[in-house]
Amino acid sequence: MVRKIGIDLGTTNLLICLDNKGVIVDEPSVITVDASSKKCIAAGLDAREMLGRTPKNMLCIRPLKDGVVADFEATDMMLNYFLKKCELKGMFKKNIILICHPTKITSVEKNAIRDCAYRAGAKKVYLEEEPKVAAVGAGLDIGKASGNMVLDIGGGTSDIAVLSLGDIVCSTSIKTAGNRITQDIIENVRSKRKMYIGEQTAEEIKQKIGNAMVVKDAETISVSGRDVETGLPHAIEINSNEVESYIRGSVQEIVHATKTILEVTPPELASDIVQHGLVLTGGGALLRNLDTLMRNELMIPVYVAENALHSVVDGCNIMLQNL
Repeated sequence: MVRKIGIDLGTTNLLICLDNKGVIVDEPSVITVDASSKKCIAAGLDAREMLGRTPKNMLCIRPLKDGVVADFEATDMMLNYFLKKCELKGMFKKNIILICHPTKITSVEKNAIRDCAYRAGAKKVYLEEEPKVAAVGAGLDIGKASGNMVLDIGGGTSDIAVLSLGDIVCSTSIKTAGNRITQDIIENVRSKRKMYIGEQTAEEIKQKIGNAMVVKDAETISVSGRDVETGLPHAIEINSNEVESYIRGSVQEIVHATKTILEVTPPELASDIVQHGLVLTGGGALLRNLDTLMRNELMIPVYVAENALHSVVDGCNIMLQNL
């Protein structure tokens, strides 16, 4: 039986959809392995809970970095784990896999992604660029002779593209995205508030009070970590305006990259974008007031896709119908 499978192989999250069932896997791109035998102990949510908490005989690995395969073996294990879990792998299973990747990756990196899909049991593999798939998933009609613009802010990369007549006209990809913003919070809390915090705590700060703009009524959150000077457990309060100052540099890099693409967009398509605006997708699109900031900076309409977190995998699902 031939199954059509769409995979959003993200740096932060792995999403898998089936052409007739929609999204069947939505888990963190993390795997825990035994340090000596290299066998998989856990993957996804279970593995993420172990981040920063493993003993010496276990390794917690993020197999993807900046949207590309950083650890072949771990990526293979993670894909196989979820395909087996969903009963999509076996002797008599013939799978067609559509897999998404960032724009501006090398042919070597593309081959690495393709090889992982074949080793996971694919009969045929199709590769598509993330912003194109995200645009389809966000409900944009990219088939017309009209310009559409999308900014997909994932964990490892921010992909920006202008699309017309079913394909990308101009695009770029930068390695400033959700993970970089999380790292900004970790580094600034250490240097300015003199406290060590982990990745999960920084992620919680970003999701609960992260803001792209200074606001009048700043939200506050209490966070715990380890004091830099005493080395003892410690709790502090951080407000959203502090977080804005921590992440401002990375947010401006994303704005600047978007401006750069607008500057090289053909005039006719640029006039379409003034009407249609820019659509934000990916987890990073959910940062509070990012759309307002970009609207002010770019002087064009900016919208957050309703299904921002699932735009890529929803686009995969739509594209699978035509394979």
